[in-house]
Amino acid sequence: MIDQQMTLRGGAARLPVRPRTGRLLVLAAVFVCAACGLVYELELVALASYLIGDSVTQASVVLSVMVFAMGIGSLLAKRLRCRAAVGFGMIEAALALIGGSSALVLYASFAWLGDSQYALVGFSLAIGVLIGAEIPLLMTLIQRVDRQDAGGAVADLFAADYVGALVGGLAFPFLLLPMLGQLTGALFTGAVNAAAGGALVLWVFRHDLSPRSRWLLVLANVSVIAVLATATVLVDDFERAARRAVYGDQVRVAVQTGVQEVVVTGADRDSLGLYLDGRLRVSARDEYLYHEALVHPAMNGPRARVLILGGGDGLAAREVLRYRDVRAITVVELDPAVTRLARTDPALSELNGHAFRDPRLTVVGADAFPWLRADHGRYDVVISDLPDPGITASTKLYSAEFYGLIAEALAPDGRLVVHAGPLGSRPQTFWTVEASVRAGGLATRPYRVTGRYAGFAASPDRGGGEGRQREDWGFLLAAPGEAPQAALAAGGPEPRSLRGRELREGARAAAEARLPGMLPSTLVHPRYWEDA
Repeated sequence: MIDQQMTLRGGAARLPVRPRTGRLLVLAAVFVCAACGLVYELELVALASYLIGDSVTQASVVLSVMVFAMGIGSLLAKRLRCRAAVGFGMIEAALALIGGSSALVLYASFAWLGDSQYALVGFSLAIGVLIGAEIPLLMTLIQRVDRQDAGGAVADLFAADYVGALVGGLAFPFLLLPMLGQLTGALFTGAVNAAAGGALVLWVFRHDLSPRSRWLLVLANVSVIAVLATATVLVDDFERAARRAVYGDQVRVAVQTGVQEVVVTGADRDSLGLYLDGRLRVSARDEYLYHEALVHPAMNGPRARVLILGGGDGLAAREVLRYRDVRAITVVELDPAVTRLARTDPALSELNGHAFRDPRLTVVGADAFPWLRADHGRYDVVISDLPDPGITASTKLYSAEFYGLIAEALAPDGRLVVHAGPLGSRPQTFWTVEASVRAGGLATRPYRVTGRYAGFAASPDRGGGEGRQREDWGFLLAAPGEAPQAALAAGGPEPRSLRGRELREGARAAAEARLPGMLPSTLVHPRYWEDA
């Protein structure tokens, strides 16, 4: 049997190169195509997480549908083995077009149709079928180039496939995203995919192609690359049009940072809107009410040292700076682009009262969780102005372990305040936050404040403009020992829009709306979901 397998080695097809060289070229094509395939998968997961939210669910949908579709593609490819060269060339052209344009179409469906879930599933299915069809055809091609036992051919193919996947997986976050962005990165990957697949078939296996098949492949690959190149040239115009469809006509700043997409709308401070990854974070129409409700209840008591987690827009810091006896404020913000924008954008800096010019304020660019693990002293007040707890990326910042770190950072008579999401529309999430704070060793007092417009500050609502439906914001005031009852007696120094009576009424309303039996969220057992 061994002797019989050894005699299989040697050229088995008429090639323009030596069999061993042809085998290396096939494996190089496998490497490139595998890298491109993984980039398509990661592109879908990343964009779906941004557009739809809940990255765990989106990753599960994309990967499970894609793996299932790969099995279907492998079965369908059995019918193409008799014409493996032309079949592989056409599959790579189709994969390059579909995979390269997937991010563009997904974003367009979100911007103009308002829903990208069906497009996500469709692209995952189509890309999976095409990727699954590659290996059977490549197995046939590599055997035609340099016959060897099936086990050795499979080992070579999968080695090149897995190494290519590694390179593609690393290139996506470290090269493609920072250098090209999501849309252009996908288009570039598609062009590389088409070039690699077309070059392999049209050169190495050109003797296997009829004149008609050869011209068909040339036309298909040239057309695909031309479409992707045209889309690349027009991608900036497309992004501007899509942003106008999502955010309205007054988009003034749009920046893709290493953390998120930051968009500022409105011509001045009175019409300003700040969006982070498509979620409305700041609306000038209602932000005073929100930030007064967030900050001032926690400021009743010692307040010499204040820590703000998040709040890179400077609006919470503006409210803290109204207290003259505050000696030091530390703002811990993950994305330095947000704080830079808050310093330099005329409308946003005017809205935050030029808070970053105050010498009492220090900005730290860091993830709040590991930053708290280091000993930075004790704080009289900790203000948690973080992204919404329903966003998967922020669940660790609403875990019992995180609140345990905050409890260690609080002075014995210190206070913590947390924005825990809309109490009325998302009660399960709110009371899960409350249970997590208590599990971290702090006593709590929940309260709610009703705003004028829906969709503000950490709401999962997306899209241009603000709804006119009244929305509530849910907060938690917490402290070591007994629950901080007296802190809701007043709304701060000369409040613009908030009174102590509203806070006390909000506390009573929150107590009446309590959901008993909610379990805390932990790092190993996150319990948040978007229940809006």
